[in-house]
Amino acid sequence: MRGDGEVLVVSGTGTEVGKTVVTAAVAAVAAAAGRSVAVLKPAQTGLGPGEPGDAATAARLAGPVTVCELARFPEPLAPATAARRAGLPPVRPADAAKAAQELAHDHDLVLVEGAGGLLVRFDDMGGTLADTAALLGAPVLLVVAAGLGTLNATALTAEALAHRGLRCHGLVIGSSPAAPDLAARCNLTDLPAVAGAPLLGAVPAGAGALAPAAFRDRAAGWLGPVLGGRWTGPGG
Repeated sequence: MRGDGEVLVVSGTGTEVGKTVVTAAVAAVAAAAGRSVAVLKPAQTGLGPGEPGDAATAARLAGPVTVCELARFPEPLAPATAARRAGLPPVRPADAAKAAQELAHDHDLVLVEGAGGLLVRFDDMGGTLADTAALLGAPVLLVVAAGLGTLNATALTAEALAHRGLRCHGLVIGSSPAAPDLAARCNLTDLPAVAGAPLLGAVPAGAGALAPAAFRDRAAGWLGPVLGGRWTGPGG
């Protein structure tokens, strides 16, 4: 179920790990290379009408990209719960896959950003972002935390991907501290080992607060060549 362009699903090991900033960085690097980019947020929670959502934030940082948001629910909860409490129809995995496929017909790259972690429910039938990735046959870029506790969450998510026959495109640290502690330093080696997937970048903490021009100028230095950047690994 693929269009003409590349589709990459961006998930995280949990909430607040930096998915939106990583999505923006990938979009910025692709756009700078002349690729047409779309950012799809199937379900935005925790915001009211008119407030800028994650897709709009990614576009503000990344530059001229297409933004698509399928549904918005006001309470900061899992999409299925937020939809139910708001009395609104949920987003289903097939809805997200169809929207991504349509965007892929007109864009070189479509980034599908999930809500929370991989298995957070979209609907009360148990549909998840993993189901959307499966329908699309798309790889998953996994955004991970830097410090203590991230290895277990990363291993569990990687195992869930493998169990479903989904390919992990690689890992990106979503908020890399300027002065990493012992755990964060060791995790640079241990994260790819527990995930069975390469570490493809590290976005510095606070990057989302940069002015858009500075963000775009620096984004390629945060991502490895697989994602179009020039990051060469820890210390690179």
